[in-house]
Amino acid sequence: MADVTPMQVAGFDGLCVAPRGTSRAILVLLHGYAMEPEDLAPLAAAMGLPATLYLPRGIEAASPTGRAWWPDDTSRRSAQRVHGARDLHEEYPPGREALRERFAGLADALARRHPGLPMVLAGFSQGGMLATDLVLHEVLRPRALALLSTACVASAEWPSRAATLRGLPVLVAHGRHDPELAITAGQRLCERLAGAGAAVSWLPFEGGHIIPLAVWRALRRVVARAEETVRQFTK
Repeated sequence: MADVTPMQVAGFDGLCVAPRGTSRAILVLLHGYAMEPEDLAPLAAAMGLPATLYLPRGIEAASPTGRAWWPDDTSRRSAQRVHGARDLHEEYPPGREALRERFAGLADALARRHPGLPMVLAGFSQGGMLATDLVLHEVLRPRALALLSTACVASAEWPSRAATLRGLPVLVAHGRHDPELAITAGQRLCERLAGAGAAVSWLPFEGGHIIPLAVWRALRRVVARAEETVRQFTK
């Protein structure tokens, strides 16, 4: 079992999951709305990756509990869900510019801490929206991207930023019965990514707004491939 310890890096707190052996990659995993790193750490630790995992904590308080990356109007969300699961491509979450500045500091700190190791960036729900934004705006330049039960936001910004995605391996996983974010939102995200030239792997699954075991296994393969690609390149 991997070692789980508190994380304090570049102004972020959260959890760090270190492998028993040598770390050959970095995985930054961003939790969703009303969650904590502790919600993801047990299964993340059980993946048995030869990688160091960083699970930063969201900077905003969420309702009713947990943390978030930006505020979400719960009354508005409830009103939207009357019409079914949501698709947020026309939403423009507040505070993204300030988040980019903070994550630029995290990227620098991790590069100094793990020189030469490939980074994989993953996010669940709101964390996936943030992960995509960070890549589009070139704050983080991961070796691969994993977007779990999420959606694209700020769609008008994509045309001018889409070139940053060209050739990037991206896993998109989404539940067919997700009550929070519609499966069509995941499909739209896939279409946007593929249209930008990303190498997209689409993984729909039976279930709701969750990360099932099949998705954890797929994420493990994403990290393993990123690590193997770098190892072959450096031989």
